Amino acid sequence: MKKISFSIFVFFSVILFCSLGTWQVYRLQWKLDLIKEINYGLNSEPVLYSKTNIINYQKVKFSGVFDFEKQVYLYSLNSNGQPGYDIITPIKINSNEILLVNRGWIKDDLKRSKNINKVKTKSFEGIIKKISKPNPFKPENDIKNNVWYSLKLEDLQNFTGYKLTNFVLYLQNSQNNLVEKKIISPNLPNNHLKYAITWYSVALSILLYFLYFRKKQ
Repeated sequence: MKKISFSIFVFFSVILFCSLGTWQVYRLQWKLDLIKEINYGLNSEPVLYSKTNIINYQKVKFSGVFDFEKQVYLYSLNSNGQPGYDIITPIKINSNEILLVNRGWIKDDLKRSKNINKVKTKSFEGIIKKISKPNPFKPENDIKNNVWYSLKLEDLQNFTGYKLTNFVLYLQNSQNNLVEKKIISPNLPNNHLKYAITWYSVALSILLYFLYFRKKQ
């Protein structure tokens, strides 16, 4: 009975680790496709924004007026790991559509400063980025105090009162020295192949040890 139980345990262990390895292979392909998509978008020429042609990571040109009263402060770290906020500001463009614009990162003590809202132009360039699914381990948004940890479309629409689309334009011409431009880069961490090899190796090791001891007995 013990031998049968042990065999079942080994069988399920091998299946489990092989499944984890296969999942990492799928994740690897997803990551490679994403890097290819980012590279294509960043190397594209800016086009005039149109709601009929939304392409992830496409460079776009747009004009409009910001609504700073409905500005969202998204907690984040800058490129040096310093805590602060991404400022997400609704903008009304010429077609009367309301878009969300990530104007960049600011230090924590600048959250209440009106100087971060000094913009010298109404014509902008940005990169379209679809809002990703929120991380379930992040805290809930503190909407009352305007401290956000993830961009949930329903929360954003309730806070701003606007009907919004499921993407953000990352501003590329901020023109405000207090606001640090957010960099979108194709250089994403990609360790999925290493993880896949690790899980497959564990599964193979368990199987070989099991066969060895079974033969020895």
